[in-house]
Amino acid sequence: MSSLNQELESFKTPPAKEVAPVPKIGEKAPVHPNLALPSDKPTVIVFLRHCGCPFAEKTFKNLTALSMRYKDVHFVAVSHSSAEATERWVVEVGGNWEVQVVVDFERELYAQWGLGVSNTWHVLSPLTLYKTLQLGKSEGIWNRPTESGNRWQTSGAFAITTEGQVIWAKVAASADDLPDFDAALTSLGIKVKPKPPPEPRTDGFL
Repeated sequence: MSSLNQELESFKTPPAKEVAPVPKIGEKAPVHPNLALPSDKPTVIVFLRHCGCPFAEKTFKNLTALSMRYKDVHFVAVSHSSAEATERWVVEVGGNWEVQVVVDFERELYAQWGLGVSNTWHVLSPLTLYKTLQLGKSEGIWNRPTESGNRWQTSGAFAITTEGQVIWAKVAASADDLPDFDAALTSLGIKVKPKPPPEPRTDGFL
């Protein structure tokens, strides 16, 4: 499939799924054979937008950075792009480090965790488009080719205790709405460490 056709495919409305309610705080996390949760450490799960989305890339990079600083937390990223596209994308954006990557091409996990299909305003509002441009200018994170996945799939993030209880939940209100991982860690009783200073960007100039 050509790059143009792939981009057009990503704008098509995906097949309808029976979407469960978003897990409430205090409830047991949904159980699925493709997403086993450890009992020896708490878990932070992120359901990504499609591979190629700059906000998915920013979220994933934030998650991988945390995975190196908080070894006592299990980090999971769920992708609804194909296994092949996800693997290539993970390499392109810097690797998964200590993050477990789960491919959910049929979007069963997304639906089980209450994440359905969004609308045009969610994806293409003027503010979201502005933030897309700002992310590219400030951090060099731009749209990448969309080999697989759908732009309408809603993203979200959850924190789960060692007992399998949902303790924090965030469903994206728009495509640019990134999860607050400090809040996720705090909900698990983990002290948030000071963030390292950002690396200076020179864009080729000193």
